[in-house]
Amino acid sequence: MGHRNPDCDAICAAIGHAAYLQAVGETEVAAARCGEVPPRVARVLTMAGLPAPPLVDDVRPTAGSICRKSVVAVQEDDTFLKAYRLMVEHEVRAVPVLNHRGEVRGLLHFLDLLQLLLPPATDGGNVKLLRASLKNIALTLGASSNFVGNAPIEEEELIMMVGASSQENVRRRLEKARAEGKIGRYLVICGDRPSVHEQALETGSRALIVTSGYKPDPALVEQATRKGMVVLCSPHDTATTVKLALCAREVRNIISDDFMSLASNQVVSRFSRQVAASSQDLFPVLEAGTRRLLGVFSKSDLVAPPRTRLSLVDHNEFSQAVEGVEEAEVMEILDHHRLSGDLVTRDPVRFINEPVGSSSTIVARRFRERGLEPDASVALCLCAGLVSDTLNLTSPTTTEVDREMLLWLSTLAGVEPNQFAEEFFDSGSLLLHADAKAIVGTDRKEFNEDGVFLSLSQVEETSFAGLDERRGELFSELERLRSERGYALCAILVTDIRQHDSILLAVGEESLMKKLPFERKGPNEFVAPKVVSRKKQLFPAVCEAIRLREG
Repeated sequence: MGHRNPDCDAICAAIGHAAYLQAVGETEVAAARCGEVPPRVARVLTMAGLPAPPLVDDVRPTAGSICRKSVVAVQEDDTFLKAYRLMVEHEVRAVPVLNHRGEVRGLLHFLDLLQLLLPPATDGGNVKLLRASLKNIALTLGASSNFVGNAPIEEEELIMMVGASSQENVRRRLEKARAEGKIGRYLVICGDRPSVHEQALETGSRALIVTSGYKPDPALVEQATRKGMVVLCSPHDTATTVKLALCAREVRNIISDDFMSLASNQVVSRFSRQVAASSQDLFPVLEAGTRRLLGVFSKSDLVAPPRTRLSLVDHNEFSQAVEGVEEAEVMEILDHHRLSGDLVTRDPVRFINEPVGSSSTIVARRFRERGLEPDASVALCLCAGLVSDTLNLTSPTTTEVDREMLLWLSTLAGVEPNQFAEEFFDSGSLLLHADAKAIVGTDRKEFNEDGVFLSLSQVEETSFAGLDERRGELFSELERLRSERGYALCAILVTDIRQHDSILLAVGEESLMKKLPFERKGPNEFVAPKVVSRKKQLFPAVCEAIRLREG
């Protein structure tokens, strides 16, 4: 990607260089931009039949970039047994719990499952309690379909009773439950004991589970159905049936909404300390602005989060680079500007810096040196970047290499260079069609020269028509930027590419303004004849003004 507030060369060189890297075998590479697409570039992309590179305005590692997208998750109405089997199968100790919209409701841990199976309070009353739906109990047991009937799907507070004692003792316990008004919650579990089956029916128990595959008397089942008592036939023995019935509880009963989740666009460096101090071991990542699950990460994922791999084109200063470049892995730099002292990399990188008119020229030459040819659409983009930065080979930055590459690229693109250049510059006047913020910001670069903070923009027009009507707006926008960012000088060079003249609109410290080597036509306006290059003419002039002021 190119610099912030990208011009044509920044975007087109990025497109071309991505194509070059792909041609030499780099498969995981794509062009990107860190600013809006200028109108002229949009026109070129339309002509080339290419989409605009995606906007990437921050390359710092985020929760979304470090999370694992393949997630083991459970639904809030899944049973203990289903969740347990899923966690064992995938060897995980915690899983996010989702509702049917894919939104995160909570986290489920192995310890939570243990509490579902065996509550912390182990007195007889608590152990016998079971909150579950009879439908889930039937499904968990694999109960015979002949006896499932219309088992309710709603969860109920049930009290389990194993009918393993004497007939008289079972009757006494059931009668006591009826007297206490609890019989309607009783879930009676027993094997081949018809007498207990009848007692459960007579006292009005909520349900009867007959174990070991025994089939109860069909007449009893018929009576039970009429009275609203559910009869299930479990293929398991009584002990196993009790354990599995406990596993029919839904996980929603144990999850808590007291957990930490991160939005996908949250920056790792901003939440890493909070995560490290948390007792939580798994962190859901949500789609920004929603509660929908995108992925999960663990604390170990923060040890060395993956960094975005960057190839920087058309700039070599961190002050001009995409937000978060310090936390990215810069792989290489291709540029044709001066070297700056603020770009520091962790490891050696490929650095190509050549005194040519555009970064697109450097990209084109890389193709040619390898005996490769960009396809017509990419060649057209590189033509545009070259023509734009050299003002169709008339800028003082133009070299023989630029001329040679433009001829080669225009042949590949199937265009006549001068006609293409004319159409390119006529295709979008910012002065006539854009607001002041876009005019100043479309091709704006920041500089730090000996501690003096500068903002220099440039807009290229086929004439100065329309400037008179926009002066006031442009001055206001320059002043807003200067006040907001603290620039010593904030200026825009309006260039007439046909006459090769420019007008400089500037606001800033008067001690610096009065040292600018241009004819001053007003408090904030200068005439700059034959000045067309920000890199080779305007910026050196501003640097000299800084030295004269300080001298």
